[in-house]
Amino acid sequence: MKNENLLRRNVVSIYPNKEELERKISQEKIKLYLGIDPSNSLIHLGNAVVLRKLAEFQELGHKVILVIGDFTGMIGDPTDKGVGRAELSREEILKNAKTYKNQVAKILRFAGPNAASFKFNSNWLAKLSLADVIELSSLLTVSQLEERDMFVQRKKEGNPIYLHEFLYPLLQGYDSVALDVDLEVGGTDQTFNMLVGRQLAKSLKNKEKYVLTTPLLLGTDGQKMGKTTGNFIAINDSPEKMFGKIMSLKDDLIKHYFELATNADLDSIDFKSKQMDLKKQLAYLIVEEYYGQEEAKKTKKEFENVFQRGKIPQSIIELPLISGATLTQFLISNNIVSSRSAVTRLADDGAIEIDGKVVKNSKSILRDQQVLKIGKKKFVKAILK
Repeated sequence: MKNENLLRRNVVSIYPNKEELERKISQEKIKLYLGIDPSNSLIHLGNAVVLRKLAEFQELGHKVILVIGDFTGMIGDPTDKGVGRAELSREEILKNAKTYKNQVAKILRFAGPNAASFKFNSNWLAKLSLADVIELSSLLTVSQLEERDMFVQRKKEGNPIYLHEFLYPLLQGYDSVALDVDLEVGGTDQTFNMLVGRQLAKSLKNKEKYVLTTPLLLGTDGQKMGKTTGNFIAINDSPEKMFGKIMSLKDDLIKHYFELATNADLDSIDFKSKQMDLKKQLAYLIVEEYYGQEEAKKTKKEFENVFQRGKIPQSIIELPLISGATLTQFLISNNIVSSRSAVTRLADDGAIEIDGKVVKNSKSILRDQQVLKIGKKKFVKAILK
């Protein structure tokens, strides 16, 4: 095979087995897809694990399709949900999906030779009649659906399972039939839904649809990554924000992120190096992936200057200052600190600097163009209105 990592690195399982899929892609170009429900407007590094696997297939000449679940998103995937998921309106779904193509274009090519396709599953799911849905439903048993981990857990906890949640894997599975794909790629949390698609493809088209699962990237706090918990790194975060978030990772996540969020040769990484050096190397690689080498060099240098050498950053957020305002009034009015007591605590701890000097008087009057450092990372400039 041209790429020995294709079916090995960041691959958890292949159904029915690796050997059959390996044989197929060595003999022909296949059509594969990933489906994403736009429950949020951001694509994060967790999503990118799967997207980067699709990019590997694309580079080898296989036809890649990205499916936006604008129809299934209105139902809400019950995967890993202990209670019924709040349904989203079509307007919310379309608003969330508006920038998906531009974000994903950092990973997949949507123009030029062998361009990836971008589709919405409402194009076929919205056309299904009630009779069609009933016919599809006859291909799955209630016992199959009840065996899903999250449904078993809900029953134990006495939480209800709604009928439309049973229909979700059926509808996602039908995407495979409508697209007539050879392979579906997704995180391990989507295994059940993807295998339903495999079953439907076999029943309705007598076709062998393969399934490849990728591992799940943990959030920056070491917990399951979630867009509602804020423990993720978005691929359109600014280089500075992206670098900073990676530098704040827990130490035991460094190797995990090298493995899942970069293309680095792991054998060449000295994981016994100092944690700070490893994190900077990791942050550099990830920023380079999404913004290029020059931006990665610039961001790394800026981080070292600001956070390791105590220099003022080149780019500082400018915030309005009312004449005569105190330090406390300025910080609260600009939503930097939530309360007077919080400002006092920061000042007492020596965590506030003005123009490089520690200020412990929270009632100090600010002047135009003064630079404030709050904590270790926050820099702002006061600009007189």
